[in-house]
Amino acid sequence: MDLLERYERLVFSVPLNYGLSRDEAADIAQSVFTELLRNIDSVRDPSALGSWLATVARRTTWRTISRRTPDRLSVDTVDPDPDVDPWHDWMDTWTDRTWVVEAVLALASPCRDLLVSLYLDPDQPTYEEVATRMGRPLGSIGPTRGRCLDKLRMAMIDLDEHA
Repeated sequence: MDLLERYERLVFSVPLNYGLSRDEAADIAQSVFTELLRNIDSVRDPSALGSWLATVARRTTWRTISRRTPDRLSVDTVDPDPDVDPWHDWMDTWTDRTWVVEAVLALASPCRDLLVSLYLDPDQPTYEEVATRMGRPLGSIGPTRGRCLDKLRMAMIDLDEHA
């Protein structure tokens, strides 16, 4: 129960930050904590639990969003703006996603493979699994990820300038 109380707000906030409803956020939080229960015996570093939960929440949120079709996209029900077209918002979101995917695909193989493994792999591998898969030392994954994210930012800027 202490884990739930300690991390509930963190997990719940992730889908909300991506624009999902409170009901969807509650469903995602339930899925994340269920996943934690399934994998509790494999938790090696309790100090990294918050990061693990946030990553699982983010990936679960992405999967939820990716399953939506335009007619199922929710409109902000708290304070809807009558001048905002939900289809326009959806197209902006879709364009942003396409932009990121194009930038990831433009990266050289080591960075592309690392970022796909860390953020898009549905199996949600741990850093240790990613390091093993890539034949790299475990301690190199975090710093390499930072450099790869910098390269991704530059690729996104390049794509934006050439659009």
